[in-house]
Amino acid sequence: MEIKKVSEKEKNEFNKVSIHPLQSWEWGDFRENAGNKIVRLGVYQNKKLVHAIQVVFSRIPKTKFKIGTVIKGPAPTKEVIKALKDLAEEENAIFIKLEPNLAKNPSGKVNLDNVIKLLKNSGCVPGKTLFTPTTFWIDLSPSEESLLASFHPKTRYNIRLAQKKGVVVEEDNSDKAFEKYLELTQETIERQGFYSHTKKYHQLMWHYLRQLPLSKNQTPTARLLTAKYKGEIITTWILFVWHDFLYYPYGASTDKQKDVMANNLMMWEAIKYGKKLGLTTFDLWGREEGKGFTKFKEGYSPVVVEFAGTWDLPTSKIYPIYKLAEKLRWSFLKTKSKFVKPAF
Repeated sequence: MEIKKVSEKEKNEFNKVSIHPLQSWEWGDFRENAGNKIVRLGVYQNKKLVHAIQVVFSRIPKTKFKIGTVIKGPAPTKEVIKALKDLAEEENAIFIKLEPNLAKNPSGKVNLDNVIKLLKNSGCVPGKTLFTPTTFWIDLSPSEESLLASFHPKTRYNIRLAQKKGVVVEEDNSDKAFEKYLELTQETIERQGFYSHTKKYHQLMWHYLRQLPLSKNQTPTARLLTAKYKGEIITTWILFVWHDFLYYPYGASTDKQKDVMANNLMMWEAIKYGKKLGLTTFDLWGREEGKGFTKFKEGYSPVVVEFAGTWDLPTSKIYPIYKLAEKLRWSFLKTKSKFVKPAF
C-alpha cells in the first residue's frame, strides 16, 4: 500500500473511487476557488488508485495556523491516519477533522465500534459536528406503488393535495431558475433566522458541480428541481447525483402558498427522479431530533442510518487553546443571533 498526492491527470480515477460528492474533484475545485487549500491523497495498491482522500484546509484568521477537514471520506486506517498527521505537519495544521462516510447499514455488516476504537487509539477525540451523526436513507429499488404505500397517510394525502392543486415539479437547471433558488434561500434564511452559507458560496458550488466531468458518459453532479404553482416557482431543491446515490443537500421555499403542499410533492418527485436515473439510495442529508424538517422526512418512511461520528485528530499542542476559543465563538454567535438577523 502506498499513500501519495494525486495528480490532475488522475482526476477521472479519483472520482471513480471517491465515495461521496464532497470528496469529488469538482467539490475540491469549488472549495479551492472559495479560498481553501485542497490536498488530494490517494491510496494505491499495486500502483492502482483504490481510495480517494480530499483534505480541505482553512486558515485561522490572523494566524499562521490551519485546520484540515476530511468530510465524508473513506474508512480510516493506521496508514491513512499517519499520512494525515504528516500532511498536517507540512501544512501547519492544528488538527484534522474526520467525518468518515462509513455507515452502519441496516444489515449491521459494518462494525463502527472497531473504527471508533482505531480512531481513539490513534489519538482522535470527539469533535464538533459538521454533519449530523445519523441521517435518513430511502431505498429506491421498490416500485413507485410500494414506496407510496409505505409513506405516512398524512404524507400521501399532502402529495395528492399538491397534485390536485396543480403544483408542477420539474428539473430546471437554467440561470433563471438558479437565481430564483438564491432568492428563495435568502427568504428562507430571513424567515427562519439560521446561519447559512453565503450567496457567493452557493454560486461557486453551482458553477463547479454543474460542470461536466472529463468522461463523456458522466453527467453533472448538481441538479435543480423546481415546484411551480400557477406558473410561479415556490420551492427549489438542489440535488446531488454521485455513483448510485441521490442526495438532498439544499432546499428553499417561499412562505406563501404553504397550503398547496409543494414540498411534499417535491420529495415524491425527487424520489421518482432518482428511480428514473437508476440510482439505489436517496440520502436525505441529515437528521436532528425534534426538528420540523426531520418530522417531514419521517413521513416518507426512510431508514435511520448511523455514521462513525465526528473526530478531531490533534496535531499541535495549541489544539486545547483552539477548542476553548471555538467554544467562546459559538457562544457569541448564538447570543448574536438573538439580536442580529443572519445575512446571506
